Amino acid sequence: MSAARKRGSLFVIAAPSGAGKTSLVKAVLERDPSLQVSVSHTTRKPRSHEVSGDHYYFVSVEEFQRLRNAGEFLESAQVFDNYYGTGRAQVEALRDAGHNVILEIDWQGARQVRAAQPDCHTVFILPPSRRELEERLRNRKTDSEEVIARRLRDSIADMSHYGEFDSVVVNEKFEDAVTDLLIILQGSKAYGPGRADLKPLIADLLG
Repeated sequence: MSAARKRGSLFVIAAPSGAGKTSLVKAVLERDPSLQVSVSHTTRKPRSHEVSGDHYYFVSVEEFQRLRNAGEFLESAQVFDNYYGTGRAQVEALRDAGHNVILEIDWQGARQVRAAQPDCHTVFILPPSRRELEERLRNRKTDSEEVIARRLRDSIADMSHYGEFDSVVVNEKFEDAVTDLLIILQGSKAYGPGRADLKPLIADLLG
């Protein structure tokens, strides 16, 4: 790596299912092309619109376990019935090339990345209410009632870890959330989890 080239920053973005993380990340990438997303590995089956190497690297459980055992993942976790992992070499290569890198992972993975690369900045996305979260999960129209109920329970459990993150963004008005996230990614400001305006929302989400 050239001595004149500044190593890129690493941003970890996590959220409960239904909070709109993927849409927010897509929006900030459109507005700031200098950002790069590290493509994760997963054992889940691809959805109809997904392409391996673009959305995820889709691998078998056996291949995933081989990579994990070889220390190839910066972090890995089981989410619902599937495994997800972030390739260590890919993240290092992007950062060494000077790119600011985004990881879209869950709170478990964020803990691992924070331990491995403590210079990272972690961001948690929250929905504006529990009711809105449930409506978003239902509006996907891809899951059974049983799956929706499980996702909602798991989402509430996930949200209990919001305080572990450096910044928290509430995805109520989408464009406002995009602006807040861009401000964080550009290093201008951190919206800490302890701020007073979050208290009523947290009571609603976790109560």
